[in-house]
Amino acid sequence: MAGLKEVRIRIASVKSTQQITNAMKMVAASKLRKAQTAIIKLRPYAAKLREILQNLSATIDNSDENVFSRERKPEKVLLVVIASNRGLCGAFNSNIVKMALHLTATKYHHQFLGNNVSFITIGRKASEYFRKRKYNVVESHDDLFDQLTFSNASALAEKLMKSFVGKEYDRIDLIYNQFKNAAVQRLIVEQYLPITPSQETTPSSAKTTPVPIVKAEADYIFEPDKETIVRELIPKTLRIQLFKAVLDSFASEQGARMTAMQKATENAKELLRDLNISYNKARQNSITNAILEIVSGAEALKG
Repeated sequence: MAGLKEVRIRIASVKSTQQITNAMKMVAASKLRKAQTAIIKLRPYAAKLREILQNLSATIDNSDENVFSRERKPEKVLLVVIASNRGLCGAFNSNIVKMALHLTATKYHHQFLGNNVSFITIGRKASEYFRKRKYNVVESHDDLFDQLTFSNASALAEKLMKSFVGKEYDRIDLIYNQFKNAAVQRLIVEQYLPITPSQETTPSSAKTTPVPIVKAEADYIFEPDKETIVRELIPKTLRIQLFKAVLDSFASEQGARMTAMQKATENAKELLRDLNISYNKARQNSITNAILEIVSGAEALKG
């Protein structure tokens, strides 16, 4: 059994850790409230905008204006991996990395063997992982979470659109965690470009955002004309979709961290209880030994 001094040191260490994890839980909860409010407000607008876009886009697939809906053989693929800058959030980052690796090993295996799968990472955890293992990381935007604004996300969306129109990539996918609640995040693989009438099928281990499939013959009155509206609407929708994905990931990160720190705090509480029991047992043993020594000494003096 450990000595009294050793147990006291461990108790002090666990108490300090418990205070840290509890403080981190409270900070994550504060950030989560703001992030949750932002994503909940944006989702209906983004969903409706994408619904209208898919409806209009399907009616002018052969138009020169609709360059973002042109399907090409996916020889060159870009994966936009959205993780976090910090750890201590459970399996949040590892699940994202595993899904990206799963895609390169299954859906884009042929392209990966030909060195035609590139990565854009958002979040230091993803950037460090893929760079250390010599994957083709063309850009890292780790500072996006430091100033998470629509304008910053729009700048990245513009780059993605230009790279697709310039035929640098034939397909662009987003990989991120979608926020459901503080304890649950859903792993999403979303086809960003080209735009399709219905959502791309994802691997069985991931879930995709449910997007309504709208028939092309919906009754709209176009002013000034359909092509002009689509030309203006597509870039706006794509900027919104990327911003929504980053907001979803940020809210999911805070939820995962709050849950992880809550569990860590509870584990520290359980450990403290066990250590206190061990400390009391060790103290009892030391007192008993001291009494035995005194009695033995007294008996020896009598003899």
